Amino acid sequence: MRAPGVLERKVRQADLKAVGEVRRELRELLGRWAPPDGSAPADPEVAVLLVSELITNALLHTEGGAVVTARVTDRLRVEVRDFAARRPEARAPSAGGTSGRGLMLVRALADAWGVRPEGVGKCVWFELGGGPA
Repeated sequence: MRAPGVLERKVRQADLKAVGEVRRELRELLGRWAPPDGSAPADPEVAVLLVSELITNALLHTEGGAVVTARVTDRLRVEVRDFAARRPEARAPSAGGTSGRGLMLVRALADAWGVRPEGVGKCVWFELGGGPA
């Protein structure tokens, strides 16, 4: 059984349909969560935008799928783990396209974010809400 305030989801390689499903599940998680002080841990629209970008990056640029974990406390922390060691690079969007904007959006909109190596692969994470990390 999953802990309250936690979303865990495995996403199969190239299952881009799952991106929308994870967005919906994250909105539901944020909608159910009520911190004791009544504040919202994160703007749901920013949260779903950023999780979409990270999952899409993992599915398009790595092999083996991804594991998404979101935890809500006084902050929202989302982690997207993939199975490729190569670190993602923030780069300017391509002319006339959408490629390249994901990490730039995370950098611009998240309160904190980073990349950490895992045993196999890496985890790209971001946090929103609740003041400084």
